[in-house]
Amino acid sequence: MELHHITRPAPLCGLEDIPLPSMNAPRAQALIARCPVARETPLQAATAIATEVGVSDVWIKDERGRMGLGSFKALGAAYVIATDAQNGDVTARTYVAASAGNHGLSVAAGASAFGASSVVYIAETVPEGFAARLREAGAQVIREGATYEDSLSAANKAAAGNGWDLLSDGSWHGYTERPRCLMEGYTVLMAEAIAQLPDVPTHIFLQAGVGGLACACATMARQAWGDAPRIVVVEPDAAAALYGSIAVGKAVESRGPVSEMGRLDCKMPSLIALKGLAADADAFALISEAEGQAGAGLVMVAGLGSSPSGAAGVSALVALDRTQREALGITPQSRVFCVLSEGPG
Repeated sequence: MELHHITRPAPLCGLEDIPLPSMNAPRAQALIARCPVARETPLQAATAIATEVGVSDVWIKDERGRMGLGSFKALGAAYVIATDAQNGDVTARTYVAASAGNHGLSVAAGASAFGASSVVYIAETVPEGFAARLREAGAQVIREGATYEDSLSAANKAAAGNGWDLLSDGSWHGYTERPRCLMEGYTVLMAEAIAQLPDVPTHIFLQAGVGGLACACATMARQAWGDAPRIVVVEPDAAAALYGSIAVGKAVESRGPVSEMGRLDCKMPSLIALKGLAADADAFALISEAEGQAGAGLVMVAGLGSSPSGAAGVSALVALDRTQREALGITPQSRVFCVLSEGPG
């Protein structure tokens, strides 16, 4: 595993028009609470994992049961659609998105709940079982291209050509309003965790694809605890979109093979997330495919079955060598917070 420390705030150019992430968790919590299936997800004390890595505590925010959709993504796209519905009738709208996983389910479920339509583009590599789940949730599913980036390009063209509402979990120049709202939905997760945690964590490990989850959690953690926790952002070494951009001081596309951590296999960062994490992250951990599998195996043995994507934060914690642990200040007294972002499916 590679570990890269950064100096906060990391200097970036070309993001002057990109807004900072929202910290308005109370607004998101109030709207999410109106959903009949909304429930607070549990914080698990992972004693076996704490013993394995030699720290005082490992706390895991367990998002596998979030609103019946199986991941934290339930808080994102569906929240945007609910916000739109507050502002007017959405039944004539069609929401279109690209998805490598759970974002599409949130789009489909949110659209269905408010009488709107949804179209989800997926790459050829996405399993058919997931495509079936999208259809069951009410989405029209279209396969396009070999990668997530290909399907995102197709969704963008479809939105422009058909007058549909593009609902992406990434952000770029000229497209920030919806993804910023979507990331505001993710703040619910961290607001719950802040209330649930028995003590301030010394370290926080947050996995990232385009970066929305990591950024929302890091923003809330800094608001609550200032500089107290060390925040480590975890990416596959095959898709270091955020760290690669911070390393060169501007947003750049990551070059690498397809990762088995498919939910995190995003080659371009969300620019809102990049801007936020440049201010809030202390370090970036780049994990290998084998390390991702090892972390997923460990959480499964601990009774918290997940995927290599969902358990990537734990994977990085486990993969730290002695020198890396010392560099992060991890000791037997450390208290570590991670997010289990999805189930094993």
